[in-house]
Amino acid sequence: MLPPDSARRSAWLNDSQRLAVRQWSQSWLWRSELPTWLLMITIYSGWFATLAFHQTLGLVASTALLILLTTWYMSLQHELIHGHPTRWPRLNQLFGLLPLAVWYPYGLYRDSHLAHHRNQLLTVPGEDPETYYFSAERWQRFSEWQQRVIRWRNTFVGRLLLAPLLDIFGVLAGMVASFRRGERPAIAMWLVHFILLALVFYWLEHNDFPILWYLAAVSYPALAVTKVRSFLEHRAADDPLARSAITETSLPWRLLFLNLNYHSVHHDLPGVPWYGLRKVWLRDTERYQQRNQGFVVKGYREWWRNYRFRPVDVTVHPGKSHDR
Repeated sequence: MLPPDSARRSAWLNDSQRLAVRQWSQSWLWRSELPTWLLMITIYSGWFATLAFHQTLGLVASTALLILLTTWYMSLQHELIHGHPTRWPRLNQLFGLLPLAVWYPYGLYRDSHLAHHRNQLLTVPGEDPETYYFSAERWQRFSEWQQRVIRWRNTFVGRLLLAPLLDIFGVLAGMVASFRRGERPAIAMWLVHFILLALVFYWLEHNDFPILWYLAAVSYPALAVTKVRSFLEHRAADDPLARSAITETSLPWRLLFLNLNYHSVHHDLPGVPWYGLRKVWLRDTERYQQRNQGFVVKGYREWWRNYRFRPVDVTVHPGKSHDR
């Protein structure tokens, strides 16, 4: 269930930890995946019910709930990609196909994210599709205003306000390129996405919830909230084991992000379900702190204090990279 993805990681995981994870994976809770099933029921029922009763709730309350539920849904999609709650990827995909967050087809997110999990290539431009770094060659080709935009994006405020827009432009540009090149799998993926998106928009219209309001006041803020978690989730480091952060944060954030704040644990053991990540962290805290060379953050407020308007240095990757 939880095979190591490299000899180095296998060597790091001592016998007692392997035994503990194996025992937990055989427990009824882990085998039944009950927390993930309940999570899906809560998110879907909450999202549809909020729209159905939004006039009773009022625009402000319903919008806030929809932002919360849509952000939570994106966390759920991540869990589905990693093989939960069933052992059948196609079935898991069905649970995450509905584009509640609007912009990203599930298949695009799945393929990108699984490529991101090649730990030896983590943060490397041209290899890691989720990196914020650029190769030195590409950075030099940017104009001065482009470099300014990137540095603004690398502030905490910029990551919330600007990064979702840049991501959306990037996704749409990739879609147009796929259609121009006639890439049939990508075209089919986008057509399915558009059909499902039409169903989402129909439900919004059916419940008299403005589509433009949903795009601007629900979808975009939900994407922005995910940027809180990923602000400095990874850094360039010689040792791949030191590239992923641990963020010690409060229960509401942990639930919203499904414990992905324990990101070093997740990259080490991507098959562990979301409700097991904290358990692994608490069991081997000191070992993980050594593993990621002290890349531990004391809550998201630390990023806010240090980088509210000051860019974090994730521009030019310091190592060798493939130009992109």
